[in-house]
Amino acid sequence: MFDLDKWQEIFHTIEKNKLRSFITSFNVAWGIFILIILMGFGRGFQNGIHHQFDDDAANSIFINGGTTTVAHKGIQPGKKINFTNDDFDLIRQKVQGVEYLTGRYYVSGEFVVRYQDKYSSFNIRGVHPDHLHLEKSIMISGRYVNQKDINEKRKIAVIGKKVVTILFNDGDPVGKYIDINGIKYKVVGIYDDDGDDDETKGIYVPISTAQLAYGGSNRVHRLMLTVGDATLEESLAIQDEVHKMLASRHTFSTEDKRAVWIFNLWEEYIRWMNIFDGIRFVLAAVGIFTLLAGVVGVSNIMLIVVKERTREIGVRKAIGATPLSVIGLFLMEALLITLVSGYVGMIGGMTFIESGLLASLMESFGFPMDFFIEPGVNFRNAVIATLILVLAGTLAGYFPARKAARIKPVEALKDE
Repeated sequence: MFDLDKWQEIFHTIEKNKLRSFITSFNVAWGIFILIILMGFGRGFQNGIHHQFDDDAANSIFINGGTTTVAHKGIQPGKKINFTNDDFDLIRQKVQGVEYLTGRYYVSGEFVVRYQDKYSSFNIRGVHPDHLHLEKSIMISGRYVNQKDINEKRKIAVIGKKVVTILFNDGDPVGKYIDINGIKYKVVGIYDDDGDDDETKGIYVPISTAQLAYGGSNRVHRLMLTVGDATLEESLAIQDEVHKMLASRHTFSTEDKRAVWIFNLWEEYIRWMNIFDGIRFVLAAVGIFTLLAGVVGVSNIMLIVVKERTREIGVRKAIGATPLSVIGLFLMEALLITLVSGYVGMIGGMTFIESGLLASLMESFGFPMDFFIEPGVNFRNAVIATLILVLAGTLAGYFPARKAARIKPVEALKDE
């Protein structure tokens, strides 16, 4: 393996055939470069898909009231469906498979939130305790809305980290009071949200307090629930059960899909995962065929080398060279070409991704960047892919080398 004479001979052969060696090396380097780029694209696309679902629990179902479009039991189309606390209670009591459940009451209008001389407008929502899990909020300090807050209609607030920045200059607001349109609320917690930065500009208060303070009576604008570890089919069954229950309670046809708007995030998540699996399969296929092209190129070049050096091989065998030494010579040449060019391709591909050029290229092509976030390649996987290419390229050189080892000295010396 470390025979200096053999290595000198290999380098001499490569130098003698610079163009051929360059084309072979380029094919191998290009193959691993494209594979690394495809791996980076796959990671960026996967991160983008997950980002789309980071804002809410992936196994969520969202339900909004709509307007009937089908006459039912003497009631003409156009009836507005409004949810109440009773709908929340009915789902909680009757629907099996619901993990977390919350209502949401939107406090609408020009509401100014103040703390001392600082003031601004924020999204204010009345929620139940389970809203923490639906929205995937992360508590930074203090606590979230609890059931006792709901029962006693407490004037407490959980505020986002951007609210803290604007009103408290990043100071600790827990235990202090903010003024929401003349009503004092005690800040009991601070939350963050990984999915949507705008969510941290919100303020959550108990839904019972919001309904009482802002003329909401028992109105609920949106119902939200999760289905635990239910399968997609089980999730759809829960969705249908909720729809039928609401249809019975509000007197609209179960065939009227516009009476209530139901969005099954779990169904959407599974659909996108299936799309990504398909894309990943295509990327893997393209990568494999690209590598195969490089390997075939190495094999073809080695066949040409064997043909050109037939007389030389005959001389070697005539003076006592063994078939194993002949095979070793050609394998070493194939190994050198694939190892060096594979390493260059790997480093080139990783540099292209890490420098941000891949992301810039995708953006210039109009690819939605919300679906392409932080492309990258695991270094371990990149090395493994490169080593596989080197092994495959070396094996590709074995067959021409075996052919060379089988050449009889007399026949080789007669070759012109």
